[in-house]
Amino acid sequence: MILEPFVAGVRLGGSRSVMVAQNNVDGVPASADRHLLTDLLRGEMGFTGVVQADYFGIWNLKHEHGVAAGRGDAAALALEAGVDMELPTIHCYGPPLIEMVREGRVAEELVDRAASRVLALKCELGMLDEAWKDEFDALAALEPGGLDPPEHRALARRLAEESVVLPANDGVLPLRERRSVALVGPLVEQPEAMLGCYAFANHNSLDFLDEMSARAGMESGVRIQTLGDALAEELPDAKIQVTAAGDLKVTRDEDIAAVVAVVRDADACVLTLGDRAGLFGIDGRTSGEGCDAETVALPGRQAELAKVVLDTGTPTVLLIISGRPYTLEGLAERAAAVVQAFFPGEEGAGAIAGILSGRVEPSGRLPVSIPRHAGGHEGTYLHARTAGPTMMSALDSTPLYPFGHGLTWTTFAYSGLDMDSEVIATDGIVQIGVTVRNDGERAGTEVVQLYLSDPVASAVRPVRWLAGWARVRLDAGRSARVEFAVHADRVSFTGKDLRRIVESGEIGVEVGRSCADLPLRGSYRIESPERVLGMDRVLTVPVTVRPL
Repeated sequence: MILEPFVAGVRLGGSRSVMVAQNNVDGVPASADRHLLTDLLRGEMGFTGVVQADYFGIWNLKHEHGVAAGRGDAAALALEAGVDMELPTIHCYGPPLIEMVREGRVAEELVDRAASRVLALKCELGMLDEAWKDEFDALAALEPGGLDPPEHRALARRLAEESVVLPANDGVLPLRERRSVALVGPLVEQPEAMLGCYAFANHNSLDFLDEMSARAGMESGVRIQTLGDALAEELPDAKIQVTAAGDLKVTRDEDIAAVVAVVRDADACVLTLGDRAGLFGIDGRTSGEGCDAETVALPGRQAELAKVVLDTGTPTVLLIISGRPYTLEGLAERAAAVVQAFFPGEEGAGAIAGILSGRVEPSGRLPVSIPRHAGGHEGTYLHARTAGPTMMSALDSTPLYPFGHGLTWTTFAYSGLDMDSEVIATDGIVQIGVTVRNDGERAGTEVVQLYLSDPVASAVRPVRWLAGWARVRLDAGRSARVEFAVHADRVSFTGKDLRRIVESGEIGVEVGRSCADLPLRGSYRIESPERVLGMDRVLTVPVTVRPL
């Protein structure tokens, strides 16, 4: 299960570079794991590109993992394992490695192997061609905004609009008829909150990087609209009262009081909550690399702010802009609507405002579950039976909003589940079809989700897993037939002997709107001798959508 996305990235995505993780498994750091980087990645998966260390990953063999006595030893371990490049600078692959080679402690052939891989990739990319300088000079001559042209912004807008999720709505949305809207909360005046920690604007805002950028004559980055400006464009006839709540963690009582005063006089309220992305918690950032959280409760006093806003009685939309799911216990139940945006990018403000106004239909679905409370969240929907709600624990881990959930402006009905075969071989294909109908009054997009399960297997399997999906846009009253071609490889798993297998047995089929809302159920059987799979296994489930 863990390996499959990487197999797909190499085989289907054509990845030519793989970065090594900083972790260790059973005491073996990834950067020194020959089985992982050479036997598996190159030998079994057939990867022929460049393997590069994460930042300081080689030096950390000594500094963090304690499996190397010094930089030379760390370089020897990583090079032998199959790490071709060191990042971000030369700590181990420079003089320490040269000394190891001269002393005969590292074979010169290993250095040649790594260098040849790097040079081969540069040749593939044209980086050693004479024309490369012309391309570099053309990039250097770009005017401000040249790296962010209109066609890129249009794509960013589409991605943002299709990623925003509407988990709940009692009818307050869209806001197009509201005369006054209070737009409040700690994120309303921070456009960089739309971006993740690796976006330049958030890197550049850190103190030490800001100083570096100033010395280099670099500007802060691309233009990012504020949520207030975007909502004013969407609702030109409404009074938009924008009031921040101080800093991200809402530390001052007077900021809370100012927000409440504005909300009381509004027809509706949009309360922004969530994260600011950054690195390692610097400058109080709460999400991003190194920003681990001890709880999934909202940062600081955000939950307290939400409670007093909800106490005003003004219909309130909870707008969560974050990098991780947060518990909304006691808040979502009282809110008029909940909107979740996972760092939607440079066009995020316009996308969110478009959904709030009703001009854009929400069509995103949750890629993670939203926890009901801070102590009862399973790590993933891909859990075994014992990790879900069970009589063996008094703690209910049922999420508030499940994986795959999301509303739109209309509703959809499911019917007609069928399969073209009741039994297939361990290398066979079953066609699974369903009919989906827009039974509302507006056009909309449904994300049809196919889940499979393996009720009796030789190893513990998840309760269910997402096997296929299709975005289906339908006008009001229209239907479509959605058909999934499921190869037996898509129910394979790693057996007790660590080989990936397909075995005989019943396979459960469920289709619907989320992992917890599956109105159509059925099953088929796989019958024939157990089959061991190789790296040529089928990785996708093709889907066909046919309008009716």
